[in-house]
This record gives sequence, structure tokens and C-alpha cells, in this order.
Amino acid sequence: MKQYFVKSINKQELKLDGTGNHALWDQANVLTDFSSPWDTSDVKKIEFKALYNETHLLVCFKVFDEAVYLDLKGDNWQNIANSDRVELFFRKDENLSPYYCLEIDPSPRVLDFIAYPNRNFDYSWRWPDKHLLVKSNIEQAYFAVEKAISLESLKQLGLLKSGKLEVGVYRAKYNKSTLGLMEPTWITWVNPNTETPNFHVASSFGEFILEDLII
Repeated sequence: MKQYFVKSINKQELKLDGTGNHALWDQANVLTDFSSPWDTSDVKKIEFKALYNETHLLVCFKVFDEAVYLDLKGDNWQNIANSDRVELFFRKDENLSPYYCLEIDPSPRVLDFIAYPNRNFDYSWRWPDKHLLVKSNIEQAYFAVEKAISLESLKQLGLLKSGKLEVGVYRAKYNKSTLGLMEPTWITWVNPNTETPNFHVASSFGEFILEDLII
């Protein structure tokens, strides 16, 4: 299983502003090995960083993209699902029963839901109140999405075990097809080795190790 090591910033507070430019982010390991196994086009650079302190897991996506697409026809889950976005999935174990999904576009709109095997999604579920903070910003060359997820909620959901999390890290990029339709390119940290794009399988997850944390 692919691993990413999350560094501690101890008691320091990282105030999210959605830019991804806070000096504390410089302490994080930078994850850039993203690919689209089902598409021959080059994937533009994505930087993912994560840190943690006494209370929160802090994550930042910086996605280099000069043509961000947002479906603004409405403000429901379908519109978020039809927009450029970044995604984090958390699972208890490889059985995926259940797993928890956070899909966030650059506006930022949040699509959070609980899922079960065979793409059984419950869109009425919400991440526990007051345990998730999201900020974003769109610049000319990139957009950034920052999230603070409380360690308490990760423990309550049975996701944080012995300082480790099993996580999928993804990106959806929409481009106009030759028919004039907006079509997605699916981008992932871990290649799930599926014939067609599918993040909702056990093989698409990796492991986050929160350094020096034993819970």
C-alpha cells in the first residue's frame, strides 16, 4: 500500500485562508505523484500536503489549472459532481463498509456522503457538525482547497487507528469534448488497476501515517 507521512506541527495553529500559502505548509511532505491511468493526456501538476496538530488533520490541495470549470446551474450534489473538484475518501478497512467521502470544488462547495460497496451512496449523510472547515481560492494559474478535519471526528468514525488513516486522494478535471460536452478526466494518487475509471474500490486507497501519533 502506498504511504504518505503526515508531519506534526505540535500545538501550532494553522489558520486556513484557502490560498495554500501559509508558511507552515512548507513543513509538510509534498505529494505530487498523481496520474490518470485511463487517459493518455498529461496530468497537470497537483500538490497535496497534509499536517496535523493536537486537534486537527490539515490538508491542502494546490491544483495547477488555468481553466477551472464549475457547474453553477444549481447548488445541489449533482452540480458539485459535475464540476472540477478534489476528493478525499476515508475507510475503516478494505471491506469499504462503510467509507466516507469528501468531494470539494474550488468555490468551495462540499459534497460529503457515506458510501458502501457497489457504489451504494447515501447523500443525506453529513460529516459531523463543527468537525470540518473548508476554505478555497482560485488564482490565474491554480486553485487551492484547504481542509481542517478534527481528529475527534476521525476517531468517532473509527478511521484513525494507531496513528494511521486509510485514504484515497483524487481529482476530477472537466474538459470540453469534441461534441461540446464537458467530460471528466479522473486523476488519482493510487492506481486502482481497474479497466475503467473507478475510485470506489479498495485498491484505490493508500495509507497516511501521522508521525509520532499513537492513538
